[in-house]
Amino acid sequence: MKQLAIFSSGAGSNTARIIDYFRQHPVIRVGLIVCNNPGAGVLTIAEKEKIPVLLVEKENFFRGSAYVGELKERKIDFIVLAGFLWKIPAALIQAYSRRIINIHPALLPKYGGKGMYGRYVHAAVVGAGEKESGITIHYVDELYDHGQAIFQAQVAVTADDTPETLAAKVQQLEHAHFPRVIEEVVNLSNHR
Repeated sequence: MKQLAIFSSGAGSNTARIIDYFRQHPVIRVGLIVCNNPGAGVLTIAEKEKIPVLLVEKENFFRGSAYVGELKERKIDFIVLAGFLWKIPAALIQAYSRRIINIHPALLPKYGGKGMYGRYVHAAVVGAGEKESGITIHYVDELYDHGQAIFQAQVAVTADDTPETLAAKVQQLEHAHFPRVIEEVVNLSNHR
């Protein structure tokens, strides 16, 4: 059984989809929710689904062990970032090399980097008059939104789109593709 840890800072709509997708899976399960925000909606989802939670605090995450020991103790094989707003420290990236993936709400390399998350991304895309946006699922490295892309899906940006309407379109892509791509990547890592 491969254990996923989902790192999330917010409401958790992607987390809920991922949990649902792997609920009856023969070899992959969500074993832990990792959160840096004690008021996040994702914690309610974890409680409802009876999935253990690890609340991380800044000092230990960035200057301490990065919780590598706790993740190993809980037999976490793979890390999925689903709206986690902190940069992942090098210690964690090294411990889980090519086993941490992120979803970004734009077509990287455009509209990525520090401060580019959620509404900020969609406002930038609409403001630039782009004709398309989408999602990028990628491996995580030491730089924001930089690791090797695994999958992209596009959606048209229309003249009457607002950051909010674009966010809704992009979220549909996230929900449609993220769980399936996670499954493919975990299965691929099993064959290495």
